[in-house]
Amino acid sequence: MSKRVHANDGISSNGKQALTEAGFKVTSDFVPQDKLAEYINKENVEVLLVRSATKVRKDIIDACPGLKLVGRGGVGMDNIDREYATNRRIRVFNTPASSSISVAELVMAHLFALMRGLHESNRHMPARGQGEFKDLKKTYEKGLELRGKTLGIIGFGRIGQWTARYALGAGMNVIYADNHATAEAIEMEIGGQTVRVAVKMVPLTELLAKSDAVTLHVPAQKDGSPVLGRGELALMKQGAVLVNTARGGSVDEDALLAALENGKLRGVALDVFTNEPTPRADVLAHPKISLTPHIGAATAEAQGRIGSELADIIIEHYAQQSVDA
Repeated sequence: MSKRVHANDGISSNGKQALTEAGFKVTSDFVPQDKLAEYINKENVEVLLVRSATKVRKDIIDACPGLKLVGRGGVGMDNIDREYATNRRIRVFNTPASSSISVAELVMAHLFALMRGLHESNRHMPARGQGEFKDLKKTYEKGLELRGKTLGIIGFGRIGQWTARYALGAGMNVIYADNHATAEAIEMEIGGQTVRVAVKMVPLTELLAKSDAVTLHVPAQKDGSPVLGRGELALMKQGAVLVNTARGGSVDEDALLAALENGKLRGVALDVFTNEPTPRADVLAHPKISLTPHIGAATAEAQGRIGSELADIIIEHYAQQSVDA
């Protein structure tokens, strides 16, 4: 009988094809959270693949004794009770390298938008562009360039380092803060050649004080506290911008709105939200926040890489089991 793989939040066509050709039966129709355990047991699913929407908590793990592997298409595994699953001899894995480029490019897109007010302009042009064109032009004629500005990267893992590459390519200076990763230079491909560009690690307080733009690339904190709260935001450079494509709880949203209202921050970009998937209305409505609906890894290229990596891990796992047997 074919091993059952269910990708509840979807899987790329190349990943599905690779698994099918290797003899797995793969389904990818979304099953609601409250029906998932029943579906897993009924269909004899051994491998459950998720992204950020589906949660694999203790209740699912306890209710599904036939589950052997849980894979997260992406980086963070906050939606999986990883330690509990591992203790129940369920292998949990993710694809940390596959989405780094896509997330980094989204960060840069938001930075360009914030510096030029594109997010605000796009909101106003459809309604006011015909009658108030000159007024709108005057409103947005004092944009800023990224070149020459300092980008502070909080969290210097794969995504942070790819963000650094793009920022350096745009002529920005890069500093970073990280409790674990350290790097003195970043390797970049330019014109077919590999070059090394120096980057500097600094304390978080120094990063906040010196950066014209700050971007977050950190996992959720174990105690649930924000990385940037009221005190940290107060340390930021006057008129700086902030981008969060990491986790919704990484920034205190009340403090964030206050920093926008008092002019401390020029603008903010959010791809993730504290109450996701139902973000706060006042956050969504704020004119100085550039918004995307958690699409950091949502490119065709990234999803293709994620699908291939998931398939490779699953195929290798069962191949090794056959050898061991």
